[in-house]
Amino acid sequence: MAHVLTVRPTARPRRLPPVLAVVAVVALLALPLAPGGGGGAHPADVVSALVVLYSALRLLRDRRRPLSRTAAVVLGLPVLGLAAAAVGAASPGAGLAGLGRYLQVFVLVPAAVLLLLRDRGDVRLLTWSMVGLALWQGAVGVHQYVTATGASYQGERIRAVGTFGPQDVMGMATVVSLGLVCAVGLALGRTPARQRLFAAGCALVLLLPLALSFSRGAWIATAVTCAVQLLLAGVRRALAVGAVVVAAAVVLVGGFGVGTAMLQERVGSITEVTDAPDQSVTDRYTMWAAAAGMWRERPLTGVGLKGFPEHRDAHASLALSSGSETDGAGAGYRRQPLLSPHNMYLLVLAEQGLIGLLCLAGSWLALLVLGLRRLIAERRDRGAVPDCAFVACGLLVWQLTDFAYADIGGPSTVLTAVCFGLAAWWALGSREQGVTGR
Repeated sequence: MAHVLTVRPTARPRRLPPVLAVVAVVALLALPLAPGGGGGAHPADVVSALVVLYSALRLLRDRRRPLSRTAAVVLGLPVLGLAAAAVGAASPGAGLAGLGRYLQVFVLVPAAVLLLLRDRGDVRLLTWSMVGLALWQGAVGVHQYVTATGASYQGERIRAVGTFGPQDVMGMATVVSLGLVCAVGLALGRTPARQRLFAAGCALVLLLPLALSFSRGAWIATAVTCAVQLLLAGVRRALAVGAVVVAAAVVLVGGFGVGTAMLQERVGSITEVTDAPDQSVTDRYTMWAAAAGMWRERPLTGVGLKGFPEHRDAHASLALSSGSETDGAGAGYRRQPLLSPHNMYLLVLAEQGLIGLLCLAGSWLALLVLGLRRLIAERRDRGAVPDCAFVACGLLVWQLTDFAYADIGGPSTVLTAVCFGLAAWWALGSREQGVTGR
């Protein structure tokens, strides 16, 4: 009997998920900056531009509609205010530079992330990459504190800044905070118990480097966001997790004495606004007043993109210092000028006026409302909320809270764009897109 040879069709090569392009942007933020290096584009910013180009080429190749009408309106709304503010800039170069940065962070990269994320599996991959980046930066930060090789804080080189250096003291705090928010979201979702426990463990571990960053704004934003995430998951779970976090904090600070005195002083300084504020608090409120003065001068269109530094001295009081001092973490002593009000809402109001603020804040508010509405609908229809919803809504809440104490700037800003992209995926993506990859 003759043997019949059956030829099996060759397996098609498995394509890599497009979201890996966004993961590459996150991974590049782990690279150390040159000591004392400041200014210039970070590799992550360069790759984010390539990600936008990649998503555009995929659209052309697949010949599909790029965005839904709602997504186009919500993500495109900031362009109106930005265009008006760019025209009113002091110089064409400043206008173009500011326009490009705002479009990158709030329009182009978020749209690219929305287009490259296919399902919840992609979202989890991107989310875990952010947790991994936070763990790496946090480990570097803790090492800096233990070995006294961090940025200078009250005369000691103990401030954890990760690989970002003293010129971007908020970089590590931002990365660690966002990673913690992602970990909490993963721990609250309907995923296997082992993954939830691991995510909860990552969140607890990240509390230490977050504390050692001495960043008051990051502390406040993280506390508010985690409280919102827990409440969205249910009151009982919120109380249980809150008790665990309090116990961990007591052991960390009380038992091991991790920066007890300095942490208590830093936490206490949050409320010291009128009694005995430190110079950083005085500078911040002075710059807030200067930003408000610029807005009153030009209420509709502001002073133009990149116009805050030029108009600062004309509106600031004598209480403003000449700059902030940075030292340590591999860099020498340096005095940095204060070029922004450290409040995103006031910065937009000063440079873009009411038109710009309404367009930007309107886009953010629309994402928040649509995201929360979809989360509530998911709970009503399916009885549980997926981890992707907690992550996306949590990241957006963190950004909108942190914007009251910080603005865009530095290498970690590209992570802000990724966060808005994740929030847009959940808020603006189709229902089918959210169901697959459970």
